[in-house]
Amino acid sequence: MASKKEMEVVKGLDVERYMGRWYEIASFPSRFQPKNGANTRATYTLNDDGTVHVLNETWTDGKRGYIEGTAYKADPNSDEAKLKVKFYVPPFLPIIPVVGDYWVLFLDDDYTYALIGGPARKFLWILCRQNHMDDEIYNRLVEKAKEEGYDVSKLHETPQSDPPPEEEGAKDTKGIWWIKSILGK
Repeated sequence: MASKKEMEVVKGLDVERYMGRWYEIASFPSRFQPKNGANTRATYTLNDDGTVHVLNETWTDGKRGYIEGTAYKADPNSDEAKLKVKFYVPPFLPIIPVVGDYWVLFLDDDYTYALIGGPARKFLWILCRQNHMDDEIYNRLVEKAKEEGYDVSKLHETPQSDPPPEEEGAKDTKGIWWIKSILGK
Protein backbone atom coordinates (compact mmCIF):
# COMPACT_ATOMS: atom_id res chain seq x y z
CA MET A 1 0.00 0.00 0.00
CA ALA A 2 1.32 3.40 -0.92
CA SER A 3 2.11 5.66 2.00
CA LYS A 4 -0.24 8.56 2.46
CA LYS A 5 1.08 12.06 1.87
CA GLU A 6 1.74 14.23 4.87
CA MET A 7 -1.29 16.31 5.74
CA GLU A 8 -1.28 20.03 5.23
CA VAL A 9 -2.33 21.99 8.28
CA VAL A 10 -3.11 25.64 8.82
CA LYS A 11 -0.10 27.77 9.70
CA GLY A 12 -0.24 30.90 11.84
CA LEU A 13 -3.56 30.16 13.56
CA ASP A 14 -4.84 33.23 15.41
CA VAL A 15 -5.92 31.43 18.56
CA GLU A 16 -7.90 34.40 19.91
CA ARG A 17 -9.98 34.60 16.70
CA TYR A 18 -10.56 30.85 16.85
CA MET A 19 -12.14 31.07 20.32
CA GLY A 20 -15.89 30.89 20.73
CA ARG A 21 -18.61 28.47 19.70
CA TRP A 22 -18.32 26.01 16.81
CA TYR A 23 -21.16 23.74 15.68
CA GLU A 24 -20.43 20.22 14.45
CA ILE A 25 -21.88 19.97 10.94
CA ALA A 26 -20.49 16.48 10.31
CA SER A 27 -17.99 14.05 11.80
CA PHE A 28 -16.69 10.53 11.74
CA PRO A 29 -18.59 8.47 14.32
CA SER A 30 -16.53 8.06 17.47
CA ARG A 31 -16.85 5.87 20.49
CA PHE A 32 -16.51 9.05 22.55
CA GLN A 33 -19.78 10.49 21.19
CA PRO A 34 -23.29 9.03 21.31
CA LYS A 35 -24.55 7.62 18.00
CA ASN A 36 -27.80 9.57 18.21
CA GLY A 37 -26.31 12.83 19.48
CA ALA A 38 -27.71 16.05 18.05
CA ASN A 39 -26.89 19.75 18.30
CA THR A 40 -23.27 18.87 19.00
CA ARG A 41 -21.04 21.87 19.54
CA ALA A 42 -17.75 22.95 21.03
CA THR A 43 -16.98 26.17 22.88
CA TYR A 44 -13.36 27.27 23.20
CA THR A 45 -12.14 29.82 25.75
CA LEU A 46 -8.57 31.08 26.06
CA ASN A 47 -7.04 30.47 29.48
CA ASP A 48 -4.58 32.88 31.11
CA ASP A 49 -1.73 30.41 30.59
CA GLY A 50 -2.30 30.26 26.81
CA THR A 51 -4.07 26.89 26.86
CA VAL A 52 -7.67 26.58 25.71
CA HIS A 53 -10.63 25.45 27.81
CA VAL A 54 -12.76 23.05 25.73
CA LEU A 55 -16.45 22.44 26.39
CA ASN A 56 -17.97 19.77 24.13
CA GLU A 57 -21.75 19.40 24.32
CA THR A 58 -24.28 17.12 22.66
CA TRP A 59 -27.95 16.41 23.20
CA THR A 60 -29.30 12.86 23.36
CA ASP A 61 -32.99 12.20 23.92
CA GLY A 62 -33.41 15.85 24.92
CA LYS A 63 -30.70 15.76 27.58
CA ARG A 64 -27.45 17.71 27.48
CA GLY A 65 -24.28 15.67 27.86
CA TYR A 66 -20.94 17.41 28.04
CA ILE A 67 -17.27 16.97 28.73
CA GLU A 68 -14.62 19.58 29.47
CA GLY A 69 -10.97 19.49 28.60
CA THR A 70 -7.88 21.49 27.71
CA ALA A 71 -6.21 22.07 24.36
CA TYR A 72 -2.60 23.15 23.84
CA LYS A 73 -0.07 23.37 21.03
CA ALA A 74 1.61 20.04 20.34
CA ASP A 75 4.87 21.90 19.60
CA PRO A 76 5.01 25.39 21.14
CA ASN A 77 7.80 26.37 18.72
CA SER A 78 5.85 25.51 15.56
CA ASP A 79 3.48 27.80 13.67
CA GLU A 80 1.42 24.79 12.56
CA ALA A 81 -2.12 24.42 13.96
CA LYS A 82 -1.41 21.02 15.51
CA LEU A 83 -2.98 20.87 18.93
CA LYS A 84 -3.44 18.24 21.59
CA VAL A 85 -6.69 17.99 23.53
CA LYS A 86 -6.84 16.37 26.96
CA PHE A 87 -10.04 15.16 28.58
CA TYR A 88 -10.47 13.26 31.83
CA VAL A 89 -12.92 10.38 31.72
CA PRO A 90 -15.42 9.20 32.67
CA PRO A 91 -17.20 12.57 32.95
CA PHE A 92 -18.93 11.60 36.20
CA LEU A 93 -15.58 10.66 37.85
CA PRO A 94 -12.85 12.34 35.78
CA ILE A 95 -9.71 10.43 36.70
CA ILE A 96 -8.32 8.95 33.49
CA PRO A 97 -6.58 11.36 31.09
CA VAL A 98 -7.28 10.84 27.38
CA VAL A 99 -5.22 12.87 24.92
CA GLY A 100 -6.05 13.28 21.25
CA ASP A 101 -4.82 15.19 18.23
CA TYR A 102 -6.68 18.25 16.97
CA TRP A 103 -5.19 19.43 13.69
CA VAL A 104 -6.76 22.37 11.88
CA LEU A 105 -6.59 21.19 8.26
CA PHE A 106 -8.51 24.09 6.77
CA LEU A 107 -9.90 27.37 8.06
CA ASP A 108 -11.49 30.12 5.98
CA ASP A 109 -10.10 33.65 6.20
CA ASP A 110 -13.07 34.83 8.28
CA TYR A 111 -12.75 31.97 10.81
CA THR A 112 -16.35 30.85 10.11
CA TYR A 113 -15.78 27.21 9.09
CA ALA A 114 -13.06 24.66 9.66
CA LEU A 115 -11.94 21.12 8.87
CA ILE A 116 -10.37 19.29 11.82
CA GLY A 117 -8.54 15.97 11.80
CA GLY A 118 -5.44 14.19 13.01
CA PRO A 119 -2.44 12.24 11.73
CA ALA A 120 -4.09 8.81 11.99
CA ARG A 121 -7.09 9.98 9.90
CA LYS A 122 -9.46 8.20 12.32
CA PHE A 123 -11.31 11.36 13.33
CA LEU A 124 -12.71 14.16 11.19
CA TRP A 125 -14.93 17.11 12.00
CA ILE A 126 -16.52 19.79 9.86
CA LEU A 127 -17.22 22.79 12.08
CA CYS A 128 -19.04 26.06 11.50
CA ARG A 129 -19.82 29.17 13.56
CA GLN A 130 -23.47 28.73 12.57
CA ASN A 131 -25.47 25.54 13.12
CA HIS A 132 -25.87 25.07 9.37
CA MET A 133 -23.59 25.29 6.35
CA ASP A 134 -24.10 25.96 2.65
CA ASP A 135 -23.85 22.81 0.55
CA GLU A 136 -21.14 24.35 -1.62
CA ILE A 137 -18.86 25.01 1.36
CA TYR A 138 -19.64 21.60 2.86
CA ASN A 139 -18.73 19.87 -0.41
CA ARG A 140 -15.46 21.83 -0.66
CA LEU A 141 -14.49 20.71 2.85
CA VAL A 142 -15.38 17.10 2.04
CA GLU A 143 -13.21 17.36 -1.09
CA LYS A 144 -10.32 18.79 0.99
CA ALA A 145 -10.67 15.88 3.42
CA LYS A 146 -10.50 13.43 0.48
CA GLU A 147 -7.34 15.16 -0.77
CA GLU A 148 -5.83 14.68 2.69
CA GLY A 149 -6.47 10.93 2.55
CA TYR A 150 -9.68 10.63 4.58
CA ASP A 151 -12.32 8.02 3.76
CA VAL A 152 -15.19 10.50 3.57
CA SER A 153 -17.74 7.70 3.19
CA LYS A 154 -17.55 7.50 7.01
CA LEU A 155 -18.66 11.13 7.39
CA HIS A 156 -21.97 11.47 9.25
CA GLU A 157 -23.96 14.72 9.22
CA THR A 158 -24.88 15.94 12.69
CA PRO A 159 -28.53 16.95 13.22
CA GLN A 160 -28.80 20.57 14.34
CA SER A 161 -32.02 22.29 15.40
CA ASP A 162 -32.88 25.86 14.59
CA PRO A 163 -32.72 27.65 16.91
CA PRO A 164 -30.00 25.75 18.81
CA PRO A 165 -30.77 24.49 22.33
CA GLU A 166 -30.46 26.85 25.27
CA GLU A 167 -27.32 26.81 27.38
CA GLU A 168 -29.02 25.02 30.20
CA GLY A 169 -31.72 22.39 30.28
CA ALA A 170 -32.12 18.81 31.31
CA LYS A 171 -28.65 17.41 31.92
CA ASP A 172 -27.27 13.91 31.81
CA THR A 173 -25.48 14.38 35.11
CA LYS A 174 -24.57 10.74 35.51
CA GLY A 175 -22.57 10.46 32.28
CA ILE A 176 -24.97 7.84 30.88
CA TRP A 177 -24.30 9.17 27.34
CA TRP A 178 -20.60 8.47 27.79
CA ILE A 179 -21.18 4.91 28.98
CA LYS A 180 -23.60 4.26 26.10
CA SER A 181 -21.11 5.67 23.58
CA ILE A 182 -18.33 3.40 24.85
CA LEU A 183 -20.72 0.46 24.50
CA GLY A 184 -21.53 1.55 20.93
CA LYS A 185 -25.12 2.65 21.55
